[in-house]
Amino acid sequence: MTGQEAFSLAALISTAYLIGSIPTGLLLGKACGIDVRTEGSGNIGATNLYRTVGRKVGIMTLIGDCLKGFIPVIAVKYSALPPDYAVWVALAAFCGHVFSVFLKFKGGKGVATALGVFMALAPLALVAAVIIFAALMLLWRYVSLGSICAAATMPVAVALLGGDGTLTGATLIIAVIVILRHHENIRRLLAGTENRFKA
Repeated sequence: MTGQEAFSLAALISTAYLIGSIPTGLLLGKACGIDVRTEGSGNIGATNLYRTVGRKVGIMTLIGDCLKGFIPVIAVKYSALPPDYAVWVALAAFCGHVFSVFLKFKGGKGVATALGVFMALAPLALVAAVIIFAALMLLWRYVSLGSICAAATMPVAVALLGGDGTLTGATLIIAVIVILRHHENIRRLLAGTENRFKA
């Protein structure tokens, strides 16, 4: 990699990280007059916005967080840049959401941004994860359980569908972070105190 290529990659990664860092849920919540970090679960993600502010804002948060992952990745993927650049940009956008520079390196759990990332990077593998998520939601209505199992499915599906080492490795990193960010939900699931999703 030449110096110019390294500079270009660093610029892309930095831009994707900053885009991912935009706290969609927090901004939408404040537009409605509340700080979602002090409401419900305290998370800035779509599920907490749905529960504390309402369906419309929850869906807007989901779409916004998803686009933070999708737009930077799809822009790089269909450019003349090397394919691996899209993977690094994806990881940067995801990490921006989870470790936002605007929130003192705190953030959401990363599910919606990961959804956007994989819509651009690995849509076929994403289909398998979405099926797992939907099935578990229909059976038990736990968003957290569906998210955790969908995250665990992604690296396996990517590898089985022929993803290269860089893509599979990045997918595994994202999956591990998503699962770790759900550690409180996992404890509540095991204790039987996790909230079910009510449409």
